[in-house]
Amino acid sequence: MGRPPSTRDEAYTDRLRNLEGAWWKRLIDVQRPYRWHVRRLRLGFVLDVGCGLGRNLIHLGGFGVGVDHNPASVAAALERGVVAFTPETFRASSYAAPGRFDSLLLAHVAEHMPWGEARDLLGEYLPYVRSGGRAVLITPQEVGYRSDPTHVEFMDLESLGRMARAVGLDPLHAYSFPFPRPVGNVFKYNEFVLVARKL
Repeated sequence: MGRPPSTRDEAYTDRLRNLEGAWWKRLIDVQRPYRWHVRRLRLGFVLDVGCGLGRNLIHLGGFGVGVDHNPASVAAALERGVVAFTPETFRASSYAAPGRFDSLLLAHVAEHMPWGEARDLLGEYLPYVRSGGRAVLITPQEVGYRSDPTHVEFMDLESLGRMARAVGLDPLHAYSFPFPRPVGNVFKYNEFVLVARKL
């Protein structure tokens, strides 16, 4: 019996590429509402923790920096023209300065680990966000959560709110996107979104 799949593996990067490259996703602009949503938040210069292939950074016109623990995903993001680092290379970069960023984005990351680890990850990168800046936490709802074997813990708005408060953030808005909450039981791409302010 092999080890369980991990987001650190090159196979996970390949999975992300395959999911994005589905013919119907190329035919229909499925990312349009999510691109609109992340732009509408007006996040300024963003630190995208768990950036994957760099999709959100691309949505934001590259106005930010990504960090991901999967070197293959970082390489893919760089190939797409965004700035991305592994945690080690980020810490050695000029970007790793206190208050360097206007906001932190943790999108589809927290559910890949136990709540305590997600809290610690958020707390580790929060010092790089300026005082008064924001943190945006996004996780999948039921169907989306069940769709990925690397998901570890279901993180709803209550869990995200506790996480934000545990690291000293002030939650401002919590909502379901793009559809109302019940749709998460049938639509794979419905998301929990929590926006918080760094005090």
